[in-house]
Amino acid sequence: MDTNLPVSAHPRVVIVGCGFGGLKLAQELADAPVQVVMVDRNNYHNFQPLLYQVATGALEADSIAYPVRKIFAGQKNFFFRMADVKGVAKATNTLETSIGDIRYDYLVLATGSLTNFFGIESIEKNAMQIKSIPNALNLRSFIFQNFEQALLTTDPEEKQALLNIVVVGGGPTGVEISGSLAEMRKHVLPNDYPEMDLTQMQIFLVEAGPALLGPMSKASQEDAKRYLDELGVEVRLNTAMKKYENGRAYYSDTEFIPTENMVWAAGVNGSALPGLPEAAITRNKRITVNLWNQVQGETNIFAIGDVANMVTEEMPRGLPMLAPVAQQQAAHLAANLQRILRGETPKDFKYLDKGVMAIVSRNKAVVDLPKGVHFKGFLGWLSWLFIHLILLVGFRNKMVALVDWAFSYFSSGQALRLIIRPFNKRDVKDDKGKKAAEQAAATPEYNPTPSAVQQPASAG
Repeated sequence: MDTNLPVSAHPRVVIVGCGFGGLKLAQELADAPVQVVMVDRNNYHNFQPLLYQVATGALEADSIAYPVRKIFAGQKNFFFRMADVKGVAKATNTLETSIGDIRYDYLVLATGSLTNFFGIESIEKNAMQIKSIPNALNLRSFIFQNFEQALLTTDPEEKQALLNIVVVGGGPTGVEISGSLAEMRKHVLPNDYPEMDLTQMQIFLVEAGPALLGPMSKASQEDAKRYLDELGVEVRLNTAMKKYENGRAYYSDTEFIPTENMVWAAGVNGSALPGLPEAAITRNKRITVNLWNQVQGETNIFAIGDVANMVTEEMPRGLPMLAPVAQQQAAHLAANLQRILRGETPKDFKYLDKGVMAIVSRNKAVVDLPKGVHFKGFLGWLSWLFIHLILLVGFRNKMVALVDWAFSYFSSGQALRLIIRPFNKRDVKDDKGKKAAEQAAATPEYNPTPSAVQQPASAG
């Protein structure tokens, strides 16, 4: 047991996941009288809000990833183990992992979210997603492989399907990747594929609800749609996808869009673990927590970020799955854990809404701030760049991203459109594996409701 972790006289806090929440919590506990053990399947922190730029070749993968051990170098009470988590054994206070059991005094779940396919098997099997760096790299390779194939085929229907891209989900992720693809079509692909008629390439953004960016202001919704219209993206609202097979994306029993490229960004589920009380698991697989982030019915198990379903008077459906929520909950929980160790009563969490934003393309973004403040265009775009640059982990990553953004702003010649590892979606399963399949299958049918704003989504 304990996978060679050192014995400590201090209580052990085990954190599952190094997303925005897990990262912040471990940092906030640096000087606390506890032993911090983090478990994650990857040995890096992944900056999810910029995954779409990796998928479209605007950034390289190592620009948005940073090694966990390097982040916490010098933090003496921190220990990291790379493993898949299998479940929680509450009776023995142990976390079951692929490398053995890990004992905990306090367990914090910051496991983030998984793609929700709403039980549509054909979409889960055939569509692409961008929830992880492998997903983004697979999507990038797959799109450019299809462009190469389009050059070879003489069948007009097959060529059209290879060139068409359908993005499902009108939240920030869907809006941002649609805008990025439209910019690529205009500024990049004409140089790479001069012999191809790119007027045939169509980009569709399909949203089940009546507006893009559902929870954002009406002004942001209208501005985002107008920007996408200007970029030549065909936006289809009030349209729910039914199935996707044989290169056809069906939005009714008989009507479809021919495409070999479907990007699914329509929804997410929480990433709960086996062993937790069933009463605490909600319909969308989030974990019900109180205002101290304690899991319902538990005293030493907590959840933060995307996986935590914290209901407040202001948000009766639960706090949104946003990075600021995860970070604020992490900082608050770090303080509460120390209060518990001192024998004090924890304090209730209060979310400070700092606003939400979405970028559409260069010089085009929308920003909603508290008290009804809204702005857009170039100022919104600069704000988006600044916030995301600040949030990136590591000085090198900040500088690389800044240079890449500056270069791409003035030139379309960035050499990131490489098919280094060819991808065949028929042979490679989603990196979330069986867990994603089980959660999707357990979810009710896809209903035509607006996509939730997930920007910036986080791994809890």
